[in-house]
Amino acid sequence: MEEMKMPLIGDAFPTMEVQTTHGKKKLPGDFNGKWFILFSHPADFTPVCTTEFVAFQKRYGEFKKLNTELIGLSVDQVFSHIKWEEWIREKLKIDIEFPIIADTGKVANTLGLIHPGKGTNTVRAIFMVDPKGIIRAILYYPQELGRNMDEFVRMIKGFQVSDKNGVAIPANWPNNELIKDRVIVPPASDVVTAKKRLKEYDCYDWWFCHKKV
Repeated sequence: MEEMKMPLIGDAFPTMEVQTTHGKKKLPGDFNGKWFILFSHPADFTPVCTTEFVAFQKRYGEFKKLNTELIGLSVDQVFSHIKWEEWIREKLKIDIEFPIIADTGKVANTLGLIHPGKGTNTVRAIFMVDPKGIIRAILYYPQELGRNMDEFVRMIKGFQVSDKNGVAIPANWPNNELIKDRVIVPPASDVVTAKKRLKEYDCYDWWFCHKKV
């Protein structure tokens, strides 16, 4: 039996057709030209997952302003997803506007979302995919720990600033402890450039220069 290779950061997101609460979608094709975040959750009608979906929805407008779409996933039938959405609307007064994939297990296995020791439920995973369909980040969380959606907003903003300006993003940006909202200039790779850097930018040393964007 041929072993399936899990996609990694820098790989093209696997081409697939999925059934969602918004009908059938082709990934990554239907999101061409946009960023998208595919996030898996263990199961519908569970407390932590419910808090996560509300948190994602609360930030959906912010993601859309960043040219970013959301798409959820679990190994549940589409009927379960729809009923859960109805429950969230009725009980919590929140409309879930993004699609949720109803997976038979094929998508979860392709993306490595079924982990040993966790049964057949999908783990909490995040795939961030850029407008060219390339996976830029993968994050895994245990079932008992809910995710921080503000970090995902920060990551998308950071990727976009990095791509546009050819820079690196410091820890806790835009509130970094050393350089605040500034960004890092890639280190010089030769002696001449190293000397120039100290005159061109604010630097701690030639290999650690930073600037405003």
